[in-house]
Amino acid sequence: MIRFLIINQTTSYPFLRLNKFLFKEITTEMKQINRYLFKSIVSVLLLSAFFTSCQSNSNSTTQQSKYVLPDSLVKTLQFDVVNTAPLTNTVTLTGKVGFNEDKVAKIYPMVSGTIQHVKVMLGDYVSAGQVLGVIKSSEMAGFSNEFVNAQTNLSVAKKNLDATRDMYNSGLASQKDLLAAQAVYEQALSELSRVKRVLHINGGNTNGDYIVRSPVSGFVVEKFVTDNMSIRADNATNLFTIADLKNVWVIANVYESNIGLVHLNDNVNVTTLAYPGKAFKGKVDKIMNVLDPVNKVMKVRIVLPNPGYLLKPEMFAKVELKDNGHHAAMCVSSGAVVFDQSQNYVLVYKSPSDIRIVQVSVLNTIGNKTFISGNIQPGEKVIASQAILIYEALNS
Repeated sequence: MIRFLIINQTTSYPFLRLNKFLFKEITTEMKQINRYLFKSIVSVLLLSAFFTSCQSNSNSTTQQSKYVLPDSLVKTLQFDVVNTAPLTNTVTLTGKVGFNEDKVAKIYPMVSGTIQHVKVMLGDYVSAGQVLGVIKSSEMAGFSNEFVNAQTNLSVAKKNLDATRDMYNSGLASQKDLLAAQAVYEQALSELSRVKRVLHINGGNTNGDYIVRSPVSGFVVEKFVTDNMSIRADNATNLFTIADLKNVWVIANVYESNIGLVHLNDNVNVTTLAYPGKAFKGKVDKIMNVLDPVNKVMKVRIVLPNPGYLLKPEMFAKVELKDNGHHAAMCVSSGAVVFDQSQNYVLVYKSPSDIRIVQVSVLNTIGNKTFISGNIQPGEKVIASQAILIYEALNS
């Protein structure tokens, strides 16, 4: 009826003068009909999308529930039980192997002269007292001359004392003369003792040579001299450095975010590039409670035994420190965790036809143990081998 009126309105001239009220009524009725049709179409589309989604979910659930593990595969699988263990955080630090400075001897020249007969090379092992080199020195010749003079003066003073004592006993010398002779003798004895000590400090050689000896047993880790090299006693550079490498230090860097996780006497594992499969066990021996102004790190010292002298000074080292937390968390074998689309999952196994995919959060991983949290309970069995293949089969 509305369409008829509109057609007539546009084709017949008399109808162009319709009552304004009637035209308003017709326009309002058309808007209501259009609104009703729009709402009906939207409702149909939403219902269609809902039923499609339900059907898709139903099909997906049906496909997953229909998957059954073959008996031959079940026999080869490894399973793990969800356990509860103290949560352990691992802090990884970088560091460098260095000498144990408490067992390092730096050898400086005590006299000036020319060094000859250098008998060791860098890296050689030396024993305590072993000769490292010989310094031809005029100072040593002077010490030797003083020693001879002191011995001569002592001998003369002794004879003079004996003669004065005999004269005193015969009444030919006074007590004052005897005391004076006694004082000269004691001074000569003291001077000889002093010269002996000086000579001993400088090697004890009376032939004008200074014998450079190693004060401790260890390895020659620094060598700054060669044959026929002139040296001075006031030079600040040492001749040799001998270090006992039976145990070494590792100086590690701790960033500000990890300072609270490092404690004195914490056990650590140290690995190096030279021995990637070997971990050296040690302890945090000292914490330097200041930050390096350049690198903004705190230094810690780790003492390590060095069997077989495997660790060499200046080696780079990676330090793993375990901080045992005060609360427990669930943990499973690392092979039971599946990573897919930025999420972690485990497969809870009850029977070959009852396998549940559970999303979990990984708290930490240490070796073959992964700490997790999620909708899973301790004691449940999870698939720990070929989990990725089974996960894909359940989702296919």
